[in-house]
Amino acid sequence: MLRAWYGRQRWLTALRPLSALYSLVVSRRRASYIQDASRVWQSPVPLIVVGNITLGGTGKTPMCIWLLDHLKAQGMRPGLISRGYGASPQSIPWLLDPGSDDAVTVGDEPLLIARRCQVPVVIDPDRPQAARHLLASADVDIIISDDGLQHYRLGRELEILLVDDARGLGNGRCLPEGPLREPASRVESVDFVVRNGAVSDSATDYGMRLKPVALVNLLSGERIEPENWQGSRQVSAVAGIGNPERFFIGLEQLSFELERHVFSDHAHYSAASFADCDPHRPLIMTEKDAIKCSGFARPNWWYLCVEATMSDAFVSQLEQRIASFSPPPA
Repeated sequence: MLRAWYGRQRWLTALRPLSALYSLVVSRRRASYIQDASRVWQSPVPLIVVGNITLGGTGKTPMCIWLLDHLKAQGMRPGLISRGYGASPQSIPWLLDPGSDDAVTVGDEPLLIARRCQVPVVIDPDRPQAARHLLASADVDIIISDDGLQHYRLGRELEILLVDDARGLGNGRCLPEGPLREPASRVESVDFVVRNGAVSDSATDYGMRLKPVALVNLLSGERIEPENWQGSRQVSAVAGIGNPERFFIGLEQLSFELERHVFSDHAHYSAASFADCDPHRPLIMTEKDAIKCSGFARPNWWYLCVEATMSDAFVSQLEQRIASFSPPPA
């Protein structure tokens, strides 16, 4: 369906009545929370939601990592809450232990963030419950919600909406005719619109670029800057993310010749999953995939580590907004 939605296939118009009904329901639901503040749980510390309104990858995880690192650099003590897609922890809510938890138990993206940023992370589909558990379990003074834009029971000071710059909002229609979880007008109500892949800011939104910083070996942890790669340029490229094409294009821009292997988003892997990959070629995957493969990795398996880069204008506006938040009660 993603290809049809973003390719604006005409046959989708047959689904327009269902999309109109869906749009009406979600709009009324949001309005009900706006009109009745008693239904909304408000965190005692500032809470920022990083989300999207489209199905398919938009870059929420790199944005969360950038934001957490930036807040830490400013002397703040951030923590993160996440649904934990596909996770099966012993209990809910669950505070991650980056050293002992695995991706099958707690989810690939929460574990990646916990290990990269070294911040407390709690998973629970009930976002207010996750936030309360985070506050009770860790010393945090600001909370980031990875996804959760549509979880209106969760109060928030700031909304950052991610959009894939190449795909935009697809055909601009709500499910099932299009990829939108909410009507396109929702874009106008958020605090920041960030376009993943945009080379510069515009009058209405900010660009975010994913910069490749290292190729990291899954077994040894060796880090090589992409420009210093000495191995074969003919590689097996593995991606199990929302928008694998973005990853493949990034590798091609680094002058790799790809044998592409696409898996579903949040795929579970075993050694057998890679039986079709040429064992004589280096294998390069995303960091999100690598976090699920270290237990059976081969010596020539690597992942591409990327970092989000944001403009000075975005940083300035973000810091102004954070400075305006009311301080938590003493």
